[in-house]
Amino acid sequence: MTTMDELGRAAEVLARAPSVALACHVNPDPDALGSMLGLAAFLHARLGTTVVCSWGNQPLAPPAWIEPLVDARWIVEAKAFPRTPEVMVCLDTASSDRLGDLSAQLARAGEVIVIDHHKTNPGFGSILVLDPAASSTAELVVRLVERMGGELTDEAAALLYAGIVTDTGRFQYEATTPETLRVAALLRARSFDHARLAQALFEQSSVGYLRLLGVALGRIQLDPAANLVWTYLTQTDLSSSGVDITETDDLIDVVRTASGADVSCVLKQQRDGRFKVSLRSRGATDVGAIALANGGGGHRLAAGYTSETGLEDSVNAIVQALTA
Repeated sequence: MTTMDELGRAAEVLARAPSVALACHVNPDPDALGSMLGLAAFLHARLGTTVVCSWGNQPLAPPAWIEPLVDARWIVEAKAFPRTPEVMVCLDTASSDRLGDLSAQLARAGEVIVIDHHKTNPGFGSILVLDPAASSTAELVVRLVERMGGELTDEAAALLYAGIVTDTGRFQYEATTPETLRVAALLRARSFDHARLAQALFEQSSVGYLRLLGVALGRIQLDPAANLVWTYLTQTDLSSSGVDITETDDLIDVVRTASGADVSCVLKQQRDGRFKVSLRSRGATDVGAIALANGGGGHRLAAGYTSETGLEDSVNAIVQALTA
């Protein structure tokens, strides 16, 4: 649980900083983007802070859902991110290497504020606002905003709401607490198009992805001994469907609905040949520990890592971890 002192220190530093550089993890999900851009919007509107935001992918490919909610000038390529930021804020980033091309700036920044909710975070930065019990990093940002005082803009509220609603699986995961719902209600009280935001987040699948979903579901394997259900996609599958790997993030949420196993897994081959492994648990298995042992991270019931071996060896390693 993050201490009030750390939250207070973060609030004080941000309140007096004329400029702030904000970063989140590579291949950002809505919680990473929403918490980063939501905080940026608040600082800019409330304090007139000069803000710049980025993540360590090249080139950047901002998702369509954020376009009506942010000033596009805030988002820059990693190479345009300040080399020696006075204040750098890292959001939803479980370890420094998850910053990708922006990790080098950590050593040169005057102050590094880390705001995160990953249990596997080893702790980095000069100010660490870390609460593994929080539903999302966006929830922690709202607590910070409340500590600083002032109202959120409608756009900032929408961005933060997107982070919470996605990281809680639309408020169905175990991390959804009364505090989560209080924060969500506070955000929802602002004037933004909730229905359109939900549609942009959850109902924008291309026909190519739907066809690819059929391929992945047709390969579903159940291993009762390991209490595991899994499937995979190759680069050939992705290229032939015209689907980028980032569009397949929701695949694990479909596979995890299988009632025959506690653990679900999706392996997706990246362009470099390695497999991105996504793990989910219904509650009995700590998949975060498996991911951490393989150089990744996440939470007890949702985690991931990148496998350095082929498909067969990658699956065998997961089975061995589950049956050990």
